Amino acid sequence: MEYITHSPAETEAVGEALAKTLRPGTVLAFRGDLGAGKTAFTRGLGRGLGCTERVTSPTYTIVNEYTSGRLPLFHFDMYRLRSSEDLFDIGWEDYLERGGVCAVEWSENVADALDGAIRITIEKTGENSRRILMEGGDGHAAPVL
Repeated sequence: MEYITHSPAETEAVGEALAKTLRPGTVLAFRGDLGAGKTAFTRGLGRGLGCTERVTSPTYTIVNEYTSGRLPLFHFDMYRLRSSEDLFDIGWEDYLERGGVCAVEWSENVADALDGAIRITIEKTGENSRRILMEGGDGHAAPVL
């Protein structure tokens, strides 16, 4: 599925709509340049899951946890990781077993550990406009919003 947004608020709205379709254990693998809108999309996910915490980038903490919604949201930033071995060292399997949604920025750094993930690519097409492409997810197309 492809979506075109024209503002950060519209990018968040796509994330919010997607969140309402997600099941426990869903992994979202984000790709996109710095400033593409991965964290904005994840803010929308948090809102769609009912999280009351402020969703921020986990750049320096590797993972932020938001547990106030209908499902926990685990927001990962893999920019500083070199391989999937590093991911397993921080307890990736434990997060998967907790039944939440794992949103993984810079997923290409740990791609071999993300089989079955919904792949979300966000591309800048203008100052505020974005092209969002969603595909995959356990061998099926991404949820239709």
